[in-house]
Amino acid sequence: MYKSLLRPLLFQLDPEKVHYLTTDALRASMKLPLARNITQSMFKVDDPRLERELFGLKFPNPVGLAAGFDKDAMLVDELAELGFGFVEIGTLTPKPQSGNDKPRLFRLPQDQAIINRMGFNNKGVDAAVRRLEKRKSNIIVGGNIGKNKVTANEDALSDYLYCFKALFDVVDYFVVNVSSPNTPDLRALQDKEPLQRLLVSLQEENQKMRTPKPLLLKIAPDLNLNQLNDIIEIATEAKLSGIIGTNTTVSRQGLLTPEARVQEIGMGGLSGKPLTIHSTQIIRHLRTFLPPEIRLIGVGGIMTAQDGVEKLQAGADLVQLYTGFIYEGPGLISQINKKLLSR
Repeated sequence: MYKSLLRPLLFQLDPEKVHYLTTDALRASMKLPLARNITQSMFKVDDPRLERELFGLKFPNPVGLAAGFDKDAMLVDELAELGFGFVEIGTLTPKPQSGNDKPRLFRLPQDQAIINRMGFNNKGVDAAVRRLEKRKSNIIVGGNIGKNKVTANEDALSDYLYCFKALFDVVDYFVVNVSSPNTPDLRALQDKEPLQRLLVSLQEENQKMRTPKPLLLKIAPDLNLNQLNDIIEIATEAKLSGIIGTNTTVSRQGLLTPEARVQEIGMGGLSGKPLTIHSTQIIRHLRTFLPPEIRLIGVGGIMTAQDGVEKLQAGADLVQLYTGFIYEGPGLISQINKKLLSR
């Protein structure tokens, strides 16, 4: 129904307006017991064989929602009804910021892809904390944290620490985002020395807590082999709980969308099907060389149930959806879980 009826209608509208339209509709519908029951019966797959235990957390199934969809933690309870095993909010920054100029979100239907240059638009971490304090569901929530655009890289640690401390009591794990291409110079924090300083400092703060939280790093798909191996070394030294591979790419290689249209859209991170193979290769490389206690979440181009299974086979412990969720609808969550059960 989604792909044949709703998606063609929604894809006629501006992508960012559609996002707010559909999230408003989800919020409104989940207030109705009948709609909530129907949604659960359609999309939730409850089976103990799907459970995954990692970072000291028990995930009811391995399919989560990636950061970027619910930046401000507005929909955690509603998304739980769709059958996700966990939800990652953010990226959140200390101060509210409006993000980059519009338009900043574009569909590439021929490639089953999206280009975005949102720029960490969010209402600030403190507002998200207030919402999370009121949530009713017990779904696992990850907090994806970043820095404000106006914060220089040499001062970035203070932004990450602020978000870490603010969110500590209301999320189950943390993700350090230094890999978005849409905040100027942010990806420079992936270089060995600044990344090492950032992660070691965050981990030191984490270890001061009575019960430290899992700390993960989200990486870009555009890293070369030497950079990937640096990430492995740093993650091991900082005793990270996990790595999320991968964020969006700045590459435009091999697209079916006409070059003129791609040029017209301009800058931004590309997500969706063009990332499927490459992000899986990165997961496989990380799993080969990382110590087993550092776990992996696979994200990037999961457009079918088979794509999700292949990420897990490559070494991911969990997977996350974003663009596939937009193109395929919430049915993709249950499709992946049912395929795992069938195996």
